[in-house]
Amino acid sequence: MVETLSLEELVQSIIPMASSTQDLIPHIQLANTFGALFIGVVLAAVLFGVTIVQVFIYFQTHSGTGITFYKIVVILLWILDALHLALIVHCVYFYLVINYANISALTEVVWSSKLQQVVAILSIVVGHLLYVHRIWTVSKGRSKVLPITVGIAVVLVSGLAIAVIWCIYQEIHAASDMVKTEWITYVYLGTVAFVDVLIASSLCYLLATSRTGFSKMDLFVTKLMIYIISTGCLTSMCSMTVIILCAVMPNNYLFQAVDFLLIKLYVNSYLALLNARHYGQPHADTMNSSDYHMRHDVYRPRLDVGAPQDEELQASQKSMFKHPDDEVLHITRPVQAVMPQRPIEVAMQMNSLSSA
Repeated sequence: MVETLSLEELVQSIIPMASSTQDLIPHIQLANTFGALFIGVVLAAVLFGVTIVQVFIYFQTHSGTGITFYKIVVILLWILDALHLALIVHCVYFYLVINYANISALTEVVWSSKLQQVVAILSIVVGHLLYVHRIWTVSKGRSKVLPITVGIAVVLVSGLAIAVIWCIYQEIHAASDMVKTEWITYVYLGTVAFVDVLIASSLCYLLATSRTGFSKMDLFVTKLMIYIISTGCLTSMCSMTVIILCAVMPNNYLFQAVDFLLIKLYVNSYLALLNARHYGQPHADTMNSSDYHMRHDVYRPRLDVGAPQDEELQASQKSMFKHPDDEVLHITRPVQAVMPQRPIEVAMQMNSLSSA
């Protein structure tokens, strides 16, 4: 005969099991390990929401340009960001839900934990290469020493990234193995922070040497420089924070939680650079090229210059922030009769910055 238990007897039999489980969990220090990972995932999800807004704004402001290189880049960055978020969500879900109260499983390294690091490294490399492309294009007509130097630094960091990926899959098999390989984390994130500062400094130098003496244009250049410095410092500070937390507290996951945010900062900083015109000029859709086109047909200058000047102007149009579908400036008089040629070149760079 099957013995039936009353509800009270069933509850009383469960309580000791729950209390014994709760006695084990505090010894693992969940607050600064998996609790920190959970908070990192929540913050990463918030930043991913910002990424979605940035992507929406970009496609709204470039809805009539068709398929372009920068649209493909935006889609690629969004896919990498979404994939990274999915992987870190699975990682935390594996430990806190699937293996809830399974103490032995907490010492394992789930596959999504390794793969999310690969996606993060790949996203950082892609972001660096895109910035190098901008530095190269804006330095046309100038010395190539700066873009080549930055490009070499990015290639070296990319090679180091391959070594990090190899180390992740060959050396890390349990949570305790992360302590043995923390040295390569210091080297990689340290070089990433250095490259961030180098890229920000290079862009600021190129912008600073493009000042025209026109107050409105110089103000826009100053805003861009402040933005580039702040984003470069932000990503560098995030990398240095991961290094410090890993060195000071290697036995918890606070450094990993901050590392979750690093890729989000890279993606959002680049997308915000593409949307610079939208942020800096709220009515840019109705004021395109307003500095050189008088509205209501009062005056619309068109360019009629010799071949050398025409080639120089065309080269300036393909500047660092040039979008293939941006409007081309047309002037009907010689450039010298309207305004100096250098402000026109800088204006083309600034306009194409936000519509890249």
